[in-house]
Amino acid sequence: MQFFFLLTVILLLICTCAYIRSLAPSLLDRNKTGLLGIFWKCARIGERKSPYVAICCIVMAFSILFIQ
Repeated sequence: MQFFFLLTVILLLICTCAYIRSLAPSLLDRNKTGLLGIFWKCARIGERKSPYVAICCIVMAFSILFIQ
């Protein structure tokens, strides 16, 4: 159950970072290394793997609504 919550948080982090980068790219682009570089990396994953991230969001929403 805790693994499921961890996956949910990671998926939300990826989606949020990709959305923020689409609105204000300079906000995440200036921090490509270090601790804040995690957000830049999540944004890159969300941009490059967007079909897979979208499928994961749909599956996660289905499992939250109908399975739990």
